[in-house]
Order: sequence, then C-alpha cells, then structure tokens
Amino acid sequence: MSRDVNNKYWDEELETLPREELEKRQLEDLKEIVKFAYENAPYYKRSFDEADVKPEDIQTLEDIQKFPFIDKKTQRDTQGVGSFLGELAAVPEEDVVFISTSSGSTGVPTMSPFTKKDFDEFQDTESRWFWQVGMRPNDRYVHALNFSLYVGGPDVIGAQNLGALSIWGGTLPSERLLFVLKTYQPTVIWTSPSYAWQLGEKALKSGIDPKKDLNIKKIIVAGELGGSIDATRKSIEDLWGAEVYDFYGLSDIFGACAAMCEAKDGLHIAENHILVETVDLHTGEVLKPGEVGELVFTTLRKHARPLIRFRTGDIGWIDNTPCSCGRTHGRIHINGRKDDMFIVSAVNVFPSDIEAVIREISGITGEYLIRVFEKDFTCKYSVEIEKNADNPASDKEVSELVSAALKGRIGVKPYKVVVHPDGGLDTRSEHKSKRIIDERKLDYII
Repeated sequence: MSRDVNNKYWDEELETLPREELEKRQLEDLKEIVKFAYENAPYYKRSFDEADVKPEDIQTLEDIQKFPFIDKKTQRDTQGVGSFLGELAAVPEEDVVFISTSSGSTGVPTMSPFTKKDFDEFQDTESRWFWQVGMRPNDRYVHALNFSLYVGGPDVIGAQNLGALSIWGGTLPSERLLFVLKTYQPTVIWTSPSYAWQLGEKALKSGIDPKKDLNIKKIIVAGELGGSIDATRKSIEDLWGAEVYDFYGLSDIFGACAAMCEAKDGLHIAENHILVETVDLHTGEVLKPGEVGELVFTTLRKHARPLIRFRTGDIGWIDNTPCSCGRTHGRIHINGRKDDMFIVSAVNVFPSDIEAVIREISGITGEYLIRVFEKDFTCKYSVEIEKNADNPASDKEVSELVSAALKGRIGVKPYKVVVHPDGGLDTRSEHKSKRIIDERKLDYII
C-alpha cells in the first residue's frame, strides 16, 4: 500500500475516528478479548469466577470496572505455572513467535509473548508513530535502543515497514555511535532522553557540533520521563538543533504504546489496542478523565497474553479533548512511577518535578542524583548536581540557587544540595540513567 508522503496520517480513518465510533470499536474488541481470556487463560478463568463475573457482563466500556485488577505481582506469580508461558497466556507456545522481557528493575523479569498477528499489529502501530513524528521513506533512521530481550528493540521493523533506511545501532559505545552519525548522516535517531543529552555533550567535547556536523532532524526518546518535561526536551533540542518527540511503552504490552504529535501536548495512546482507565492509588476507584491517578490498561487485541485491567504503576492522566493535530485518540500525561514517588511534608514529589527544575538552571550540567532518606522519623530528600567548569559562582551560591528553585517549584526544599564538578556524578548511561537512591528503612505507604 503506497501512502501520500504529504499526508500527516499513517491511517487517517483510524486516527481521526469520531470518539463515538472509536468507542464502539473498543467495545467490540473488549467483549471478544475478555471472552477469549476467560476461555483460554487459566488465571482469568479462576479470577473471574472468584470475582463472580463473566464475559457476558461486558455490555458497555464501563462494565470493565466490574472485573478484578492484575499487576506485576500477578505476572510473576503466574509465570511458568502450568506451562512455559504461564497461567496468563491464552495461546499455546507453538503460536508464539516472539517474547521480550522486562528489565526486572522492580523484581523478577517478566516475559511478554506475541503471536504473529500480535507482532504484526505491534509493528504497524510503530510505523504509525514514526509517521506521526514526521519520518518518511526518504529518512535514514538509527535505532539506538537495546536489542537484548528489550521490547523496544524490534520497533526498528516499524521504521523499515514505513520505508525508511534503518540502521540497527543498538547500544553502541558513544564513540562508535558518533562515527555512525557523522559517516552515514542519518536524519532520525531513537534513544533515551538522558543519553540523547549525554551524546550531544560528548559530541561537542570530541569536536563535533551536532547542529553543523551531523544531520539529525528528529530525536525520538523513551524509557524515561525527560521527553515530556518541557525544560529537558528544549535543552536537547537546543543542543542538537532537532525536534524531540517522546514515546511511551510497556514491556507488558508492546514497544511504544503512545507517542507525541506535532502539538507536543501529551502522548496519543493507541486506543484501538488499549482501553485506558485512571484509578485512585489507594482505593482503586475509577477517576474521571483529567484526574491524576494510576493508569490501568486493558489490551484489546493482544491474544498471546491478554492483560485485563493491568495496573501499570505509572501515575498520570488521560485527556480525551480534541487535539489540534486532528487525531481523536486520547493523550496520556505521565507524572512518574508510583515506585519512585516520595512524600515530603505531605507533598507528593516525583523525580520528574526535580528534573524540570534542574534542566532550567543555567551554569549547571543538567546531571542530577536524588537521595531519599529518613531524618527524625520523617522523609527527606537531597539533590546532587554538577557545576559547569566555566561557572564562576561558588559551590555555596549554586547550592542555594538550586535549593530555592526547588522550593519555589515543588513546595518543599531539599535537605541539602551537594555540588560536584562537571563529570563528578556517576549518572551517565548509554541506556536508562539511575537518578534516585532510596536509603529509607521504614515502610512509607503511598
């Protein structure tokens, strides 16, 4: 199927469906997938029976609220039980053509299986996101994401299916990746926001000006929140002279499930594949669109391992109001991970709040590390930052400046701000950067 390169939509009919028609299609798929899960996945048969619900109870989209939640613990507890794929799987192993696994950063890694149809629809969605940010068949694309069991690795196939010349970079050392960027002059790259920033810094230090010596026009970022933090995104754009677009994905579902459009006001989520709910962190009560809570996803078309009311652990909200780009699929806004949020003086603090402040302050590198700890039986936090080598201010002056900025934006000042020289923090990584260390010993219930 040939596409008009001047049409900004990959699938105009799907992307601009009136909400009523979109929700009608969602309901049809929801009825089918809940029935399929009940009849084929041992866990869902057992849990639905215990909750006294059955597939026929789904008559409206809101009826999904009658069904029980699942989460990462459910995945771990059922993985490998009864079969290699476990009790959440709804197809036999011979129908599975691909599996990815989670990083295991919050526990035992969990696998995500795909049938051939699951995988093909996954890649068509990736093509849709690439097209949405402006990639076209005449682009050269570097996929600088981990290929080792990571669900984002195969997303490069979505670029190839679109027709772009695709370079399977993976997690190359910075020097090698810069060689690729300078030699092959690609126009699009996908990596993490922290690495996009660090790679640009390394380019400058090695005598390469990303704006003049390279040909990158668009940078796709994912895996961390930086791409949706205005200050971070603008810093990367200024460094590279390129447009930055944020993508959001889950190893539990597929690579990128949501992506920015040109409006850069949230990330359009593939509502033809995912039914989105937002629930109260404590009670599980379903919240209205626009209210902040934990995002809960139900997969509508993934058959290898359906996820019915999966609590993602991501805190955010969904906006179903019309977007200026013309797409009707809702936009999600992510505030942070439930695991990373901490409470200081009754204020909910996310690392993304702190990053937004750090990236706006001149005279510091933008690198940071957060330490969360106990003092006098209360939760405190400190922030470590790096001062630019050419910054004439004293460490004390920089510390006070950062502390005041954090207090002004977040509402609670850090216990202290530690200032390091440029390069003094061990936070730079060629994948996701570790920026929070939790030193607390008490249990803090969020």
